[in-house]
Amino acid sequence: MKKKLLGLMLAATMAVGMLAGCGGSGSADTAADTSSDAAATEAPAAEAEAEAEAPAADAGAASGDLIKIGFAQVGHESDWRTASTKSCQDVFSEANGYDLQFVDCDNDSAAQLEAVRTFIESGVDYIIIDPIVATGWDTVLTECSDAGIPVIVIDRTIDDSDNYTAWVGSDFKNEGLAAGEWLKAYVDAKGISEVNVLVISGSTGASAQIGRSEGFDEAVAKYGWNKLDEQTGDFTEDGGQEVMESYCKSYAGKFNVVVCQNDNEAFGAMTAMDNAGISYGPGNDVILISFDACTAGLKEVQAGKITADFECNPLAAPFVEEAIQTLQSGGSVDKAIYMEEHWYALPDAIVDFSIDGAAQSMTEVTDAVIEAQY
Repeated sequence: MKKKLLGLMLAATMAVGMLAGCGGSGSADTAADTSSDAAATEAPAAEAEAEAEAPAADAGAASGDLIKIGFAQVGHESDWRTASTKSCQDVFSEANGYDLQFVDCDNDSAAQLEAVRTFIESGVDYIIIDPIVATGWDTVLTECSDAGIPVIVIDRTIDDSDNYTAWVGSDFKNEGLAAGEWLKAYVDAKGISEVNVLVISGSTGASAQIGRSEGFDEAVAKYGWNKLDEQTGDFTEDGGQEVMESYCKSYAGKFNVVVCQNDNEAFGAMTAMDNAGISYGPGNDVILISFDACTAGLKEVQAGKITADFECNPLAAPFVEEAIQTLQSGGSVDKAIYMEEHWYALPDAIVDFSIDGAAQSMTEVTDAVIEAQY
C-alpha cells in the first residue's frame, strides 16, 4: 500500500493534472489543484483551460491502480444477505476505482477463514469480513495485522479478537430490546395479560442471534413472560418452517407470540401456521414479530401478517467505503460505526415505548416506504 501511495505522489509531481489519491479524498483534491496551477503556468492558455474544464476522474480507474478489496461474505441464505452483497458489489466496482475479490462462504466457517487467508496471499489492500460466527478469529486476524492489511468487519461481530480496524453494523441487542419493549406496550394496549412466546432464533453463535436473544430475553425476565421454547431456524425460510411445524404440534393452543429473528424465518413460520390453521398478525390469535425489515418483510406487515418488523440495515458498503477513503488519506476511523435503523408496523400496532428511557419512534408501512426499502 505504501508503494502505491508513493507512486501516486511521484505521479502528481511529474504529470500535469494527475490526481494524487484514490476516490476523491481531500489529499487528491489538493494535488489536483496544485497540478492545475502548474499547468496554467507552464502550458499554453488553451491547454490549461481545457484541463481545468475536464471532469475529475477517479484516480484508481484512470491509472489502473485499483484499490484491492477482499470480501468474505457469510452466504446467500436470506433476502437481507442478498442486499448486503449487492451493496458491496455496487460500491466496490471497477468503475469506482476498486478491484473486488468476493467469496460467498455458504455458511461454512472453515471456508471463510480460508478465504481470508487467500486474500492475504493475493496481497489485497483491505479485507471485509461478515463473520459467520463470533469466535475463532484471533489467529487469522493476527495474520492480517502482520501482513499490514486493515480489516473491516461488517454486520455480525467478532468476540475473541479486537485485531481489526473497524466494525460497521447494527446494535443487535438493541433490536432485541426494541422488540421486547414494543411487545410490552402492544399487549398492554390490547389488554393481553398472558404472554406465551415461541422463538425461532438465527444461526447459533452468530452475533445477530446472540444480541437479539439477549435483548428480548431481558424483556421476558423483566415482565415475567413465559418463553416456551427457542430453537434455531438458521436464518432460512426452510429452517423457520421446520421449527414452526414442530412448535405447532408440541405447543398447540399454548402460544400467542412467535418471534422470528429474520424475515425469511418468518415467511417459513407463516407457511407452517397457515398449514396448521393458526391465524396470526394484528387482531388474530398470534402476534408475529420479525427482524430485518426487508422489502418482502414489509409487504407482509402491510398485508397484516407480520405484526411488527425491526430493521437491520444491510447497506453497510457506503459506510465501509467512507472508512477506507479516510484510511487512504491517512486518517483514523471509529472502532464501531453504527447505522441508523427503524421499527415498522401498521397504525394499529404503532405504540409508544422506550428503551432505557429513550423514546422510540415507529414507521408506518406504506407503499412509499416499501418502495424505498432494500
